[in-house]
Amino acid sequence: MATAKRPATRRKAAPPEPEPAKCPVCKGTGEVSRTVRVGRKRRAVGEQTGLCLNCLGSGDAPAD
Repeated sequence: MATAKRPATRRKAAPPEPEPAKCPVCKGTGEVSRTVRVGRKRRAVGEQTGLCLNCLGSGDAPAD
């Protein structure tokens, strides 16, 4: 006597892990901009980007 074949059962996918909260200072980019000023009257000529010191460039909110 032949055994009955069962349809293959599918496993449920694990729920995705929640994304970590974004840094409020750099908004998750890891970089912040500062205005560059030159001259005696200190006029603004542009912006310079640098590492976010709040999250150290990771973009994730630091744990308090």
